[in-house]
Amino acid sequence: MPSELHAILATDCGSTTTKAILIERRSGEYRLSVRGEAPTTVEAPFEDVTRGVLNAIQEVEELSGRTILDGERIITPAQGRRGVDLYVSTSSAGGGLQVMVAGVVKQMTAESAQRCALGAGAIVMDVLASNDERPGWEKIERIRQLRPDMLLLSGGTDGGTISHGVELAEYIAAANPRPRLGTGYQLPLIYAGNRDAREKIKEILGGKVALSITENIRPVLEQENLGPARHRIHELFLEHVMAQAPGYRKLITWTGAPIMPTPAAVGLLMETVARKRGVNLLGVDIGGATTDVFSVFEGVFNRTVSANLGMSYSISNVLAEAGLEHVNRWLPFEMEEQDLRNRIKNKMIRPTTIPQTLEDLQVEQALAREALRLALEQHKALAVGLKGVHRERSISEALMQEAAGETLIDLWKLDLIIGSGGILSHAPRRAQAMLMMIDAFQPLGITYLAVDSIFMMPHLGVLSTVHEEAATFVFDKDCLIPLGTCLAAAGAGGSGEVCFEFTVTLPNGEVVKDALPFGELKSLPLGEREEALIEATPTRGFDLGVGKGRKIEGKVQGGAVGVILDARGRPIALAKDLKMRVDQLRRWAKAVDLYPDGS
Repeated sequence: MPSELHAILATDCGSTTTKAILIERRSGEYRLSVRGEAPTTVEAPFEDVTRGVLNAIQEVEELSGRTILDGERIITPAQGRRGVDLYVSTSSAGGGLQVMVAGVVKQMTAESAQRCALGAGAIVMDVLASNDERPGWEKIERIRQLRPDMLLLSGGTDGGTISHGVELAEYIAAANPRPRLGTGYQLPLIYAGNRDAREKIKEILGGKVALSITENIRPVLEQENLGPARHRIHELFLEHVMAQAPGYRKLITWTGAPIMPTPAAVGLLMETVARKRGVNLLGVDIGGATTDVFSVFEGVFNRTVSANLGMSYSISNVLAEAGLEHVNRWLPFEMEEQDLRNRIKNKMIRPTTIPQTLEDLQVEQALAREALRLALEQHKALAVGLKGVHRERSISEALMQEAAGETLIDLWKLDLIIGSGGILSHAPRRAQAMLMMIDAFQPLGITYLAVDSIFMMPHLGVLSTVHEEAATFVFDKDCLIPLGTCLAAAGAGGSGEVCFEFTVTLPNGEVVKDALPFGELKSLPLGEREEALIEATPTRGFDLGVGKGRKIEGKVQGGAVGVILDARGRPIALAKDLKMRVDQLRRWAKAVDLYPDGS
């Protein structure tokens, strides 16, 4: 039983590193004890993922003094300082879960299927649709070339026409697709479309793929039903994909819960935290090659993968997509274009290097702002459509929303931003991480920010399926580092014009009163787990969340940085003139103590 768990071991088998954590129950509380890591061994010369797992566990043994292994066996259950009560794991080794999606209408069923696959922790390699304007031969060739781990085929409402879904199935059959891993098994394909087409789909695809049929993703136009297909993706990930990866058959026999794709575990933890706290949240994991964005708004979960936005392998793509001007606008100094391009290319070809000078750090953090901004834009574009499973709207509302591209991401309603990834979690100063997220996401009103300390969200996500209390407690106490609160106004004004007046009552009773001019930042110290009362009244042209010129009152929480008051407008008003912009950036840096020994 979960209440009887005293020692929990969790691993995350990443593409390069396998990370292990040990959680122990002490004085009635679950806390992180130690963390170990080792290179992942899914590729040659080892070709056995369990070697890296055992090496990471051995480091945990050495650091904790607890005996966990008996040879190559995890001792369970625990007896005193020997063994553990539970072992769980996640994995993105071997490139993670790669899925190809097909749907009838690109903006509707195909988009629903894409949301389904992304929410299940997949990398979506391509989205095929009957109306995507690619000729049939090109679709067939694309399916052949990609070699995904799994196919997800959707399309058509129940009782509607079956011809388009059948046409897609025929393209798949003609392509005779092969899985990425293994040669002795058929490619798994999940059919989650019009139930009236099931027999025809079986007839066309039955001998070509490992066909699995589940409930329709869009049973009627006004409903989206992603849960059953997501669960099936997880099951097939374990049964087929993981079973083919080197060493995973053995690893599966060790775990006390199904292995989950790393992003799916992170997403599950985000959903759990949002539900338990009753908040709307935005989470981001910015890595070397990709940036994942997670959101939970009004209980609706979405995830996107920006596969071309990262801080090492994909850093040149950030420059290409953002443009030189957008990167340059965050640099508090003048830099020649060729110099900037050379620095970025050096990072791409030497991805493990870290900045050696303040200028190098500022260049990387400027690029991170743009990667985060672009990833959020991509997330907003996909987090649209129906507002939850089985939540109905009229057909006219559905079509209007599709046409308008209405997004679920409402920054006025955003309560919490969680940042993860090296550039955020390991920034030399916490204020740098906080300002990067504020500059990139430009939150509105009152928003709380935090970072993941050592990237243990995947471990806690899979643990939450077995022991939610332990997972959320460790998340709050050991994983999340509170940065503080941002209060930001929307609107634009002239230089020196008052944006808003504020009164902050600190926990010790001290009262801070001031007026913040447009275009300025101010920071107030407020410690972790401390709360202060704030009253702020914007001038006529500005809005803090309840209407232009209207006063707001509320609580702000502290953290490693404290409270940042942001009067720079939305979008942030950066000067066009280089000298003025450099002065601006240096003033903002000084206001929040970004680089105390530099500019």
